[in-house]
Amino acid sequence: MKLMGVDVGTTGVKAAVFDLEGNMLGYGFQEYDVVCKKSGLAEQDAELVWKRAKGVMAAAAEQSGGDIAAVSVSAQGDAVIPIDRRRNALGSAHLGMDYRATRETEDISASLGGRHIFDLTGMRPHPMNFVVKIMWIVRNQKELCKKVWKFVTYADFLLAKMGSDEPVIDLTMASRSMGLDLSTEQWCPEILDAAGIDVSWLSRPVESGTIVGELSPGLCEELGIRRGAKLVAGGHDQCCAALGAGIAGENKALDSHGTAEVVSTAFGKRQLNSVMYDSYFPCYRYVAKGMYFTFGLNHTAGILMRWYRDNLGLPEVAEAERTGERPFEQIAKTATPGPSSLLALPHFNGSGTPTCDTQSKGAILGLTLSSTRFDIAKCLMEATAFELRGNLERMEEVGVGIESLLCVGGGARSPIDLQLKADILGIPVSTLKVREAACLGAAFLAGIGVKGYGGPGDAASRVRLDKTYDPNRRFHERYNEKYKAYAGLYEKLKGLNHTRKCW
Repeated sequence: MKLMGVDVGTTGVKAAVFDLEGNMLGYGFQEYDVVCKKSGLAEQDAELVWKRAKGVMAAAAEQSGGDIAAVSVSAQGDAVIPIDRRRNALGSAHLGMDYRATRETEDISASLGGRHIFDLTGMRPHPMNFVVKIMWIVRNQKELCKKVWKFVTYADFLLAKMGSDEPVIDLTMASRSMGLDLSTEQWCPEILDAAGIDVSWLSRPVESGTIVGELSPGLCEELGIRRGAKLVAGGHDQCCAALGAGIAGENKALDSHGTAEVVSTAFGKRQLNSVMYDSYFPCYRYVAKGMYFTFGLNHTAGILMRWYRDNLGLPEVAEAERTGERPFEQIAKTATPGPSSLLALPHFNGSGTPTCDTQSKGAILGLTLSSTRFDIAKCLMEATAFELRGNLERMEEVGVGIESLLCVGGGARSPIDLQLKADILGIPVSTLKVREAACLGAAFLAGIGVKGYGGPGDAASRVRLDKTYDPNRRFHERYNEKYKAYAGLYEKLKGLNHTRKCW
């Protein structure tokens, strides 16, 4: 049995075909743009994304032989697309990073209370949220709203385009919207009324892994996929990636380390306590029934090392060009074993969770005339891992403990950085045989829909680890001491950063 997972990201779409054991049989990838006409706006041509999605599906199908039993979708979160009854986009997609709905966020927070909204939905009010984006459209694009049949995310948009029986949204995406009541798993009348949203505008929530129709005959012919291939509800890309990394229960986390770094995990009990709220951790549905999901975010991970590369690492870039290695590996190799002599706060673009302080700034402490750029590179790598440790420790306070870490993304390609994480966190850190975890997770959901697997646990058991990095206990003890200093650094610098005006 062959299964296809489609992963719709912010700047590109992938499709991959797998067999039941998780072996990749075909793959396609295409890019597209984010349009930022002015500050706060981030839009996208949804029809172009659909066109590119068809292209990568056709490429993956051709490579695999085309005999595909089911298709499912992993989707970027929080985008809003207005569509008509022919399932065509009426305007641009408003992406998650589009923050023009700031006023609407403030209004619904004042009306219902931010904590009350979180208690109902598991989501703090924020301009990225699906519900407040629709509020903005209703207030500012009245003529467009007269033509709207549904407001959809990329998850229900692609399924509708492919031929789903009706517009449906999986529970992971619906529960990220700030409009779903977590206790009933239905759209929340109190939230929708306050937002001025008619429930008929929204797709019907369904469980991930539910068959929602068949790929239309015309698309089967166009894409080279057999007739009768089932369409199966997928999930939010972070959830799909976690399933594709083998997470079907508690105590494991997925570390997706790219430009930013996201650490995510699943758990069996809704967590809506004050620590969760104060830490800006969402609580939404996971792809496994009865389980929930959260994540922490560091805005500056890969991009921090890119800053180092472009400003201080030019000799390593030249050496990488000569040897054919990645510049980051050349930079990482300059690091001496064990803790560096410097301490950095990596908030070069504000802080992520658990503080989410846009006014925080980066800092490098301990510099002397003997300090080198190699010391700076190592302390920046350490700071990124310290941020990760801070998020994991805060999750443990919430009641979500992590015993091992699974890594994907660009950071998972560096053995030096992976070992550093293990040394700082004190837990095993592993990479995966299949790096396209979101595509694999979506394919697993497709397989669950057509009974190729007994459930998420059965599917996740097919995931194979590549390499595991165990902590160096001697370095871990030394990093414990250094982390104590790091843990207080943000608060020590907070007052200075919040009052700086003349420098």
